[in-house]
Amino acid sequence: MVSPRERMVVSAALLIRERGAHPTAIADVLEHSGAPRGSAYHYFPGGRTQLLCEAIDYANERVAARIAKGRSGVEILDQLVTDFRKVLLDSDFRAGCPVVAVSVESGDPAKQEQAAPVLERAGAAFGRWTDLIAAQLAADGIPPERADELAMLITTALEGAIVVARASRDVKPLDVVHGQLRKLLDASAPERKTK
Repeated sequence: MVSPRERMVVSAALLIRERGAHPTAIADVLEHSGAPRGSAYHYFPGGRTQLLCEAIDYANERVAARIAKGRSGVEILDQLVTDFRKVLLDSDFRAGCPVVAVSVESGDPAKQEQAAPVLERAGAAFGRWTDLIAAQLAADGIPPERADELAMLITTALEGAIVVARASRDVKPLDVVHGQLRKLLDASAPERKTK
């Protein structure tokens, strides 16, 4: 059974990936999750900042779990593209990555104390995903330094492609990036060259 608190975290992540962080108010999260009105500050005494941080953590865990299931760098890439392609199409290009949304919207200079923990969590999520991808690429036989570079390229290229796909309302940017990254991985992994 999912608790009202868990429903609120999931709702926050879903709303942020569609609307962005600023337009997602606690009242919207309560309505979307069906949680009782007084529960927001009971479950999240740190207010909106805590809720945003936990929504990022939720997204981080979901993506990390998908990456961890991959048995090769190519399989990870293919799965991430499949997942994000589905999100884009199912939402009519309204939804992207909630971690990107909070990253680009956390810059209110008047509220640095609120922005800092959110950006820290977002950076940690991107770092974790990149590290997991790099570890698999190294396991595929790619030298560690090159695996780190390719993992960063995969993470940043996919996130950028998702942003451009949303703006253009077309999956072509994601498909092009997918194809190019796949070629790069095929050319980089020694075991894959001989198959």
